[in-house]
Amino acid sequence: MSDVGSDDFDDERSKVGEYEGDRNEAGERHGIGKAVLPNGDVYQGQYEHGTRHGQGTYRFKNGARYVGDYHKNMKHGQGTFYYPDGSKYEGSWVEDLRQGHGVYTYPNGDTYDGEWQHHIRHGQGVYYYQQTGSQYRGSWLNGKMEAAGEYIHSNARYKGNFVNNNPCGPGKYVFDIGCEQHGEYQQAEQERAEGEWGELASTTVLKWIPKCVTGLMLWTPGKDTSGGEKEAAVAEN
Repeated sequence: MSDVGSDDFDDERSKVGEYEGDRNEAGERHGIGKAVLPNGDVYQGQYEHGTRHGQGTYRFKNGARYVGDYHKNMKHGQGTFYYPDGSKYEGSWVEDLRQGHGVYTYPNGDTYDGEWQHHIRHGQGVYYYQQTGSQYRGSWLNGKMEAAGEYIHSNARYKGNFVNNNPCGPGKYVFDIGCEQHGEYQQAEQERAEGEWGELASTTVLKWIPKCVTGLMLWTPGKDTSGGEKEAAVAEN
């Protein structure tokens, strides 16, 4: 059933755009249909009692596109969102927000594979850096690396705790050659040149303070193992 050419729905078209598709006995959009919204967006998919509900594709006039599940007009369930800048999110949605497990691919090729909450990275996840091949595995809090985690590089990995996206406190570097260096990351103030009004400006930098080198050891997040007894050598994956 199409609204086009129907005088009965002229007023509706002026408010909610044009619709072509199934309706129920009450005249509501119900079943499969296509809607062109007044702002130029286009939705094609399932409807239930007048709302987008079920599988559908929503095309935004700015070039963005969502393909996936809807529940009462909201993205809800599994779906993929293609953003205008070339990035993409594929995963779980709850009431129009990225929530649950999902994979986000950024315009520069970086990817995040892990948990989301209220549209941001939150929980356990892996961030892969396309340019270097390195990755971070661990905890995220409100979009930032936080608590226990590890940086994995081509020939070594760092294990420790993170605060506000940076390693902080005791940790260790595990090298592929079969040894590890224990130490601690501390924040240090670095003085810079005077500002425009003569004030001294400073910035916080991270400083790695090595303590000892050992064979491969078991590691507990948040625990300084530099002074502990050596465990039997354990291959780190």
